[in-house]
Amino acid sequence: MKVKPLADRVLINPTPAEEVTMAGIIIPDSAKEKPLKGTVIATGNGTKDEEMVLKEGDEVLYGKYAGTEIEIDGEKLLIMRQNDVLAVIQK
Repeated sequence: MKVKPLADRVLINPTPAEEVTMAGIIIPDSAKEKPLKGTVIATGNGTKDEEMVLKEGDEVLYGKYAGTEIEIDGEKLLIMRQNDVLAVIQK
């Protein structure tokens, strides 16, 4: 399925949380830190007041509670407004 965000929204594939094991203690998924980095998969066209500056393939940082988690074809993605993105990572 292909999803095209509207207006100033972007679709982000979050980077998986790093697995940390401590002396055999199993940490449940609910207690793991939410990833704060991801890759832009799709973008809207922007609005008349806000130009879309993000593009597909950008690696970005976003706020801990930003966006709405959605599941598409069994993959968990985030959809959020462009202004919820804090920075673009340049390599």
